[in-house]
Amino acid sequence: MIDELLSQDEINALLSGGGFGGGAGSDGSSGDMTAEQQHVLNDIANLFSSSAASVFGMLAGKEVTADIQKMETLSQEELVAATEAEPFAFRVLAGGLNNAPITMLVTKKGALTLADLMMGGEGKDLPDEASELYLNAAQEGLSQVVGAAFTSMSGLLGGKRLMPEDVSSALETEEWLPFSSLDAADSLWRVSASLKMEGLGSFPLEILMPLEVAKKIADEVHAVVAGKKEKEQPAPSAQAQQQAKQAPQQHPAAASPQQTFGGAGEPAPSFGNVYDQSSVDVRPAEFVPLTQKSVSGFGSKIDLVADIPVRVTVELGRTRKNIADILNMTPGSVIELDKMAGEPVDVLVNSKLIAKGEVVVIDENFGVRITEIVSSAGRVHSL
Repeated sequence: MIDELLSQDEINALLSGGGFGGGAGSDGSSGDMTAEQQHVLNDIANLFSSSAASVFGMLAGKEVTADIQKMETLSQEELVAATEAEPFAFRVLAGGLNNAPITMLVTKKGALTLADLMMGGEGKDLPDEASELYLNAAQEGLSQVVGAAFTSMSGLLGGKRLMPEDVSSALETEEWLPFSSLDAADSLWRVSASLKMEGLGSFPLEILMPLEVAKKIADEVHAVVAGKKEKEQPAPSAQAQQQAKQAPQQHPAAASPQQTFGGAGEPAPSFGNVYDQSSVDVRPAEFVPLTQKSVSGFGSKIDLVADIPVRVTVELGRTRKNIADILNMTPGSVIELDKMAGEPVDVLVNSKLIAKGEVVVIDENFGVRITEIVSSAGRVHSL
C-alpha cells in the first residue's frame, strides 16, 4: 500500500545526501521523475523483490531474503557494459497493462541454482554448462516470480488483472540489449536486488523497464490511489447541506413552551438538539453474522498463489535402465514401461501427482480426460 511514510531506502538516501527513491542515474539525475512516480516505483520494486524471495524460498524450502541495493536510471549500453558476462535474461510482456515490457537479469550461476531448485535439487551440485533443460527450468522459476509480482501489482491497480505474455529467455553470450526494440542510448529504470539463500549464499537479481514505460505505470497506479482517496472522502450530500442550514433555526424550538421538564408547566432548558428526538435515528445495532472458518484452512492461503502459472506434465510410465542399455539404444528400440496397457496415466503439477486420466486425441493433438482427482487436501499439500 502506498502511504506518506518514508521507506528505509529513502531514509538511507537522505542520510547519505541523496534524493528520494534511489532513482538517481549515473549522471545524478532521476530521469525527470516526479516524487509521486519515484514513490510508486519504490513500491513496485519491493513487490518484485519480495515475490522473488517468496518463490525462491518455497522452492528451496529455506529462508530467503531479498535486499534492494539501488534503483537508478541509465541507458541500455551503460547497463550492458556494467553487466557480468553471460547473463540470463528473462523477458515478458505485462498483459492487461498495455503489454509493458519487463526484463529480469540473473547471473549464469543464479540461473543454474534456480533451475536446480525447480527440478527438486538443493542448488549445490550445478553443471558447468547450462543445458536447454536447465534454461527452461530457470525460465519457469522466473515466470512464477513475475506471476506473483503481477498478482500483487493488480492490487495497486484497483484489481486490474495482469498476465505474463510472450515469455522468453536466453543466456546472452554476444552483443545484446535488454530491450531489442529500443536504441542502445535509450534510458531504462533499473532495480538491483540481492537474493540471499540460507546455505547457498547470494546472487544478484535485476528488474528492468524502459524509463517511459515505468513512468506510465507509476502514473496509472498514482491515479488509482488518488481515486480511492476521493471515494473514501465523498462530498456532503445535498440533504446534509440542507440540514446544516436548518439546524440554527431549530434551536429556539427546543425552548418552546410546549416542552416541559418535570411538569408544572415549566419550560424545558435549552440544550440545542440534545433532546430533539425527532432528529435522531435510534435503532438496535446490527452486526454482520460470523461465517464459519474453513475446517481445512487452506482456502485463504491457496488464493494468494492462485494466479501463478505452473507446469502440468502427463506421465505415461517409468522404468529403470542400466547405462549400457541406454548406450545400446538405436532407432526402433522399444522401452517397456511399468504401466499396463489401458492403465490411467498420471497428471503431475510441478512433479506432484494431482490426478489420473486416460489419453485422448483432440483434432491432431494428444489430450487427457481426467478420471480421478486427488482429494482437495492432498492437492494443497502436493502444491
